[in-house]
Amino acid sequence: MNEYNEIINKLIIWYQFNARDLPWRRTKDPYHIWLSEIMLQQTRVEAVKPYFERFINTLPTIEALAHADEETILKLWEGLGYYSRVRNLQKAAQTVVAEYGGRLPADYLALRKLKGVGPYTAGAIASIAFSLPYAAVDGNVLRVMSRLAADARDITLAVTKAAWEEELTSVMPKGHEGTFTQALMELGATVCLPNGMPKCQGCPVREHCQAYKKNAVLQYPVKSPKKQRTKEYLSVFFMVEDGKIAISKRGEKGLLSALWQLPNCDREKAVPIALKDWGIISGEIKNMKGQKHIFTHIEWHMDCYYVAVKHKEHNGFLWLDKDVIEKEYALPSAFKKTWQEGCHILEEEIK
Repeated sequence: MNEYNEIINKLIIWYQFNARDLPWRRTKDPYHIWLSEIMLQQTRVEAVKPYFERFINTLPTIEALAHADEETILKLWEGLGYYSRVRNLQKAAQTVVAEYGGRLPADYLALRKLKGVGPYTAGAIASIAFSLPYAAVDGNVLRVMSRLAADARDITLAVTKAAWEEELTSVMPKGHEGTFTQALMELGATVCLPNGMPKCQGCPVREHCQAYKKNAVLQYPVKSPKKQRTKEYLSVFFMVEDGKIAISKRGEKGLLSALWQLPNCDREKAVPIALKDWGIISGEIKNMKGQKHIFTHIEWHMDCYYVAVKHKEHNGFLWLDKDVIEKEYALPSAFKKTWQEGCHILEEEIK
């Protein structure tokens, strides 16, 4: 316990002088802290900054988020990926408005009951916003603690994460809970790095690090190997008629559920058949650059086509102006490059 006290004190002092200036750190507003933690899941800090500020400016309160229409929140999230995060965020906001008067509860167990709030997010909100003694253990924290303790337990296992949550919760420093939480995160993000050599010379707790003493920092943390991603092969279509572009809505379940997209189908279906099935009677087809997009567990390999539609029957697509789509509809990043190339071709044709 004495060594923990030393580590905690050194980390708090280091953090006070070395913390990055991030917009969500300039406030104790629980809503801001909650939003930032959801956005930061599997997303780089620099990428999150403009999204966070735009989201807060558009929906400044939990109540505003709760009552926003879905297209608004999806458009604000466009490009961040993992869209279930923002849908769950809104469902949780609606619960907070209905049950807590629009204010996040200063209660760890109540936070855990909110949609999309797991142990890490609840611990982060509880400690940072409310100074409650609950640890927030993410990948950065697991890496730091695994190296400090030269702990060979597999950090991909839930039991390992739960054990570190329990241990760190037991040593949370009274009055400095949020600072300690953020110091551990910051150390992992800026010093005790993944994927290569960490910056041990700049580490405030190097003398306590068992992995460093053993000259074995790259042996920790221990992770089971990732499963190979599934590959899917698609044909994607940028279809235009009289300057209006077709978009379609994905199904309610599965990857990118209920999001707007460029029409697409399995690559095994011949392009003319796919177009005929969609009621495209005639048109000029141009090949576009093939694309690849990597999700967490799936890779999309896409053949892409520009279709200048001459005649069509009624179909289930929306046919809208480019500016309307870009202003009001969220297209997943998987289609971004094809969208940009298609728009460029369209602009050249209009000239």
